[in-house]
Amino acid sequence: MPHLPPRADLSTHEVTNQPPTRGDIDLWASDPALQTHAGAAGADAAHLARYGATIGTAEMQAAGRTANRQAPELVLFDAGGRRLDEVRFHPAYHQLMKAGVGAGYSAIAWEGAKGGHATHAAMVYLTSQIEPGVCCPMTMTYAAVPALRADEGLFGTWVPKLTSRVYDGSALPLGRKPGATLGMAMTEKQGGSDVRANATVATPDGEAYRLHGHKWFCSAPMSDGFLTLAQADGGLTCFLVPRWLEEGRNAIRIQRLKDKLGNRSNASSEIEYEGALAYRVGEEGAGVRTIIEMVHHTRLDTAMAPAGLMRAALDHAWYWARHRTAFQKQLSDQPLMRAVLADLALDWEGALALGMHVARSFDSTGEGHRAFARLGVALAKFLGNKLCPNVVYEAMECLGGMGYVEDTPMPLLYREAPLNSIWEGSGNVICLDILRTLRKAPEAGEVLAAELGRATGQDARFDAGLKAHMERFPKLPEEGQARWYVESLASLLTAAVLIRNAPAPVAEAYAATRLGAPRGRVAGAMEGVDTGAVLARLGE
Repeated sequence: MPHLPPRADLSTHEVTNQPPTRGDIDLWASDPALQTHAGAAGADAAHLARYGATIGTAEMQAAGRTANRQAPELVLFDAGGRRLDEVRFHPAYHQLMKAGVGAGYSAIAWEGAKGGHATHAAMVYLTSQIEPGVCCPMTMTYAAVPALRADEGLFGTWVPKLTSRVYDGSALPLGRKPGATLGMAMTEKQGGSDVRANATVATPDGEAYRLHGHKWFCSAPMSDGFLTLAQADGGLTCFLVPRWLEEGRNAIRIQRLKDKLGNRSNASSEIEYEGALAYRVGEEGAGVRTIIEMVHHTRLDTAMAPAGLMRAALDHAWYWARHRTAFQKQLSDQPLMRAVLADLALDWEGALALGMHVARSFDSTGEGHRAFARLGVALAKFLGNKLCPNVVYEAMECLGGMGYVEDTPMPLLYREAPLNSIWEGSGNVICLDILRTLRKAPEAGEVLAAELGRATGQDARFDAGLKAHMERFPKLPEEGQARWYVESLASLLTAAVLIRNAPAPVAEAYAATRLGAPRGRVAGAMEGVDTGAVLARLGE
């Protein structure tokens, strides 16, 4: 709906030196770095151009802010005291879900088109800039598809609904819905990341099972089903638990919604299975091997989301700097501001480049590429998420006091910044998984070595950084050094991708400031960087 412009000539003063309202933002056209790295990864540029123009409109921005402010509501009982166990969402949430599902966020990777996973990864990046909370249910739905391959019958029943481009948020059984979403419920109080300590019990009931137990974290509890882990006679096993049955509600009791730091639009909950009907996915005792397929794909999204959050924060900071003056000079022309923003932009583009490069390996075939995908996505997830909170904070500071005010997107982005490092394996878990992958899948290390080797001989600082890494870590490190090792390796891989795909000044600046050269610990404490070339990647 068109609106009259707000008044600037107020009774006590005239509003000046404030950036104009942005309005629609074409998130694809305004992001040359995304165009570069999505193209290099083989993503569908035409599809992303349409989605970037749609998801960035002022209407979608407003829906994102509303969905974040109007938190989901837990409704346990109806007026007569009958059990509901439902979560009600603001219409803005459903609007965003409809846009994402309708554009193929959950489906496009499985539709057979070239570059499907890379296109999906770029959609995660774009959606995270508008409202990251809605990404969770769509991400889990996308990632559930390969896990369901462990059971032909469940795959045939569920996957057509999960890959439908129709969003249906109603409380109805699967057979009565044109499209469905799927979540997961794995974490328990006593185990956390150690899912083998799970205590939920699965008891056979004909061809199905009945689950009894408590789940400490269940994301998106209004999904149409959940992949979950429980102890069967044969050991820890993966199950699909429908949310709704033909005869009514399944015995899944929502205990409460988590009061989280961020991710406010997404309901996260504690649940109990009180004899809930469940179907086995894979063999008894093979629960971890089965569910890891889902985790592997959700990790791709947790690697892309921080790049999107960094992009959103830097985009707003850069817009502010180009429309704000201080001390008789535009902020974007002041050398110190340019140094800070350029430094942050290197972290952002590095995370974007590495995430998209790894997404390409999800689209590739062969055991080597598959092994590298597991290794590469862990490296990307670790580094991007460790950088994200500081990038968002520094971008917030560029706005001064306004960056700390909810009238801007910065508080939302700041609250969101730590999440993806915790979800699907915190930093230590990821580091240990990287060491385990390199030990058990030597082909992953071989592909990684080839990736790094392609960048040698083009930048002396990269070559020196690679040499220093090999001298420091001639073999896999002990556990206590794993973070140092992973940060170094992920930074080298990022530099290698930038050398191959990014403009030379960007790749050179990254290698010069990230691979061992002396510098300060804070953003902007660097020298010898072509800030103009780096800042050009933020767009206009």
